[in-house]
Parts: sequence; C-alpha cells; structure tokens
Amino acid sequence: MYQPAITGCGLFTPSQIITNDELVVAFNAYADRWNAEHAEAIAAGEAEPMQHSSAGFIESASGIEQRFVMDKEGVLDPARMFPKLTARPDDQPGIMAEMALDACGKALAMAGRQGADVDLVICAASNHERAYPAVAIEIQDLLGAKGFAFDMNVACSSATFGIQAAADMVRSGSVRCAIVVNPEICSAHLEWRDRDCHFIFGDVATAVVIERAEDAAGDHFVIHSTRCATQFSNNIRNNDGFLRRTHDQMEDRRDMQFMQNGRKVFKEVLPMVSAHIAAHMEAEGWTADDLKRLWLHQANKTMNDFIGRKVLGRVPEPAEQPNILQDYANTSSAGSIIAFAKHSADMAPGDKGVICSFGAGYSVGSVLVERA
Repeated sequence: MYQPAITGCGLFTPSQIITNDELVVAFNAYADRWNAEHAEAIAAGEAEPMQHSSAGFIESASGIEQRFVMDKEGVLDPARMFPKLTARPDDQPGIMAEMALDACGKALAMAGRQGADVDLVICAASNHERAYPAVAIEIQDLLGAKGFAFDMNVACSSATFGIQAAADMVRSGSVRCAIVVNPEICSAHLEWRDRDCHFIFGDVATAVVIERAEDAAGDHFVIHSTRCATQFSNNIRNNDGFLRRTHDQMEDRRDMQFMQNGRKVFKEVLPMVSAHIAAHMEAEGWTADDLKRLWLHQANKTMNDFIGRKVLGRVPEPAEQPNILQDYANTSSAGSIIAFAKHSADMAPGDKGVICSFGAGYSVGSVLVERA
C-alpha cells in the first residue's frame, strides 16, 4: 500500500467576466420583452408578470458579485440568454478538453511532472460535452499521458469523488500518478431567464495531481482519508439527456436546464454535509481544533457559513474558511478546488484541512489532507 498525496493543482479562469450589474440589465430587458409579449394573458390574470432582478438581491441571496464565463455576449443578449460557443470539427480539441489542458498543465508544473508521467486521467464534471469518446481520453491524448482515462459525473461532488477514486488507485498501486480535472461550463446548463437562479453559475476548470507521497518532487498534501456519500433527491435536477428525442420533448422546456428547490436543498443538505464532515473527522481521530482550513464547495455563502460553524463549533475566521464565491460564483465541482488552489500555499507542515463538496444527488465528498 502507498500513501497518496496531492502534489500539484491548477486553475483555468476564462477571460470574460459578467458582473451582477451587467447581468441584471440583460435579465430585466428580457423580462420586459416577455411581459410585453404576454401582456394580454397578464391582464387577464392568466399569467404572472416576470419580476425584475437586482444586483442587491443577487448579492444578498448568494454572496456572488461576478462570474467568469466562456461567452458573455450570448448570455447578455435578451433575445438569446445563453452562451454562443463556436462548433468545432471532430479533428480539433473540444472546448472542455482545451480548458482542462490549461488547468492540467499548471497542476503538472507545480508537481514537477510532465504529461508522460501520468497514467490515469479522470475528467470529473457536472456535465460533459458529449457521451463518447470520453472527454478524459481526449485530455489524456492531448497531455501525452499513459495508462487509461474515464469520465465521471456526480454533479457538484464530482471533484471529491474523483479524488477518492484516484487516491484509492494510487494507494493500491494500480496507478502511480493521476490527474483529476474538472472543466465546468456551467453557463451552458444554467437557465439565465429564471430570476431565482439566473445568477448562480460561472465557468472554470481545475485540476489536481495525485501520486505517491514518496514520489513527490516538492511540497505536497498527504491525503489521509476520503469519504463519499449519496442520497437520492429530485430537489436539484436537469432532465436533458440522450433519450429526450425519444420522448418527443425537443421543445424549449424549463426542466431541460438546471432546476432546484432552493429552500428544500438548504434545509436537507446542510445537516447532511455537517454530519458527514464531523463523522469523517471523528473516524480519523481529528477534532475541530486540529483544522487549519476548510475548503468548501462554493454554492452559497450562507450555506458555507452554516457548515463552518457546525464543524468548528464557532464562527470561522475568514482565513479558516476561504470563500471565492464572490468572484467565481458557483462553479459546480470545481469550487472547492478553486478555494484549495488559491488558499493553501500558506499552510505549514503539519497543518490539516478538509476539502468538501456537495450537491445534486444528493452527494457529498470529503478529503482530509495534511501539509507535508
């Protein structure tokens, strides 16, 4: 048995930013168009008028101030309200693979490795741009990696589930060096025309290199333990899929994009996540006083504040539970890894932390790490 460790991490951030103010202008213009088109039904009481959004509402509801996206022009067009990405021929890298390659390159550089050193690639994301060939195999090819690769989808928990899978294989000796990469184009599955959720998501790609601690070329984080759990719920759902045309459901339907019952999610997920982290720590003999940092899934600031208080038994200091939500918005599985990438360099040898993600499924994954 070998000791797995995180030896490098990488972050790809798109160049385009949508601020709350920009988003609100576009959404309100769309709402006005919709209300004008449905004026008779609204006047007859057969339809409810669409309400305007506001930057204040978005920030108070989520803590989000802006988000990075692969295309802002399409999102901000009131006649479109979703990204416009150029179609690519099959002999060119896909957009997810291109994002992933950037993040993987940075993670490998930090680890002191090259693509040829990798013998496992896991592309773990909430959505993949095609069913097959696996995006992970395309990334493997672009990296010049060896071994094998596969895609994984556990929605917002994909990164931590991927880390567990890779760490287990490194521990057993079946692979020596793995990359878990999370290219998330959340702007493409978000319903930008829904006031309750139009502000939630952004785009990004993250990657971590996981290998034997004995092979680490520099500073690294030992992975002491991983734990994952799932519990079925319809409260976060997207009904799009390859069977859609067989159901004669090709029309513009709301349930074919991201949907959630936010209040139920808040009520049901928070106790589940808090209890999961506490049980995981207890099983490993860790206490709240042992923790230097919590790198939590970046879905909602209020949710993270609640979890931080439950886990630590007090209000966390800002450095103990860093938030990147205000800048990146919710980036699904990548959120906790962004927090880790941006807020781990100051950790001293012996400092311990928890990487945790949670979301649709429901699903929750936690990774206990220590700076070596």
